[in-house]
Amino acid sequence: MTENEKQPDLLSMSVRQFVEASASKAPTPGGGSVAGVVGALGVALGEMALNFSIGKKKFVAHAEAHQRLLSRFGRAREMFQQLVADDIAAFTAYQDASRLADGPEKDDAMGIATAAAIDVPREAAKLALAVLGDLEELAGMCNRYLISDLVAGAALCEAVSRLCDYNVRINAANVRDPDEAEQVRSGSAADLAAAVASRQRIEESVKEVLP
Repeated sequence: MTENEKQPDLLSMSVRQFVEASASKAPTPGGGSVAGVVGALGVALGEMALNFSIGKKKFVAHAEAHQRLLSRFGRAREMFQQLVADDIAAFTAYQDASRLADGPEKDDAMGIATAAAIDVPREAAKLALAVLGDLEELAGMCNRYLISDLVAGAALCEAVSRLCDYNVRINAANVRDPDEAEQVRSGSAADLAAAVASRQRIEESVKEVLP
C-alpha cells in the first residue's frame, strides 16, 4: 500500500464522515469495518443500561456482578474497535496478494490473506456471542427504563453475527480445500444461529417490560 492509499483512522472520524466514507467509491470501510463499529455500539448500549442500573437499591445484591459486567463490556468495546482496523488490514493483505504475478508466491500470499479475511469476522462473531451472553445476564438485573436499550444492543450484536457470516461465506469460496471451506461455513452458521437464539431469549426474558 502506498502513502496515498493509506487508510485514515476510521474511529477518529465523526459519525457523518464515517457514513460518507462507507458510501464512497473505496473498498474500505466495508461490511467488515461496519460490523466492528456496530458491535462497539451494541456493547455501548449494554454499558449504558448497566451504568443506569449500578447503585440502584433494587440491585444492591448484584453489585459484584454489575462491576464484573462493566469490566467485560469495556474490554469487548475496545476489541470491536480493534477489529475495525484488523478488517482493513486483512482486506489490504488480500488486495496486495491479488496484485502479485501468478505463481507460487501469489498462491501462498493469497492463502494467508484468505485465512485472515476469514479469521477476523469469525473473531468478531465470537465476540458478539460473548457480549450477548453478558446481555442475557444483565437482563435480569437491569433498570427497567433501560430495557429497550439493552435489547437494542442485543439486536446489534445479532446483526454483527449476520454480517460476519456474510463475510465468512464469501471468503470461504477462496479456500482451496472443499472440506475445510465447508467446515468454516458450518462453524459460522452455528455462531449465527446461537446469536439469534440468544437475542430471542433476551427478548423473551424482558417481555413483561417490553411486550
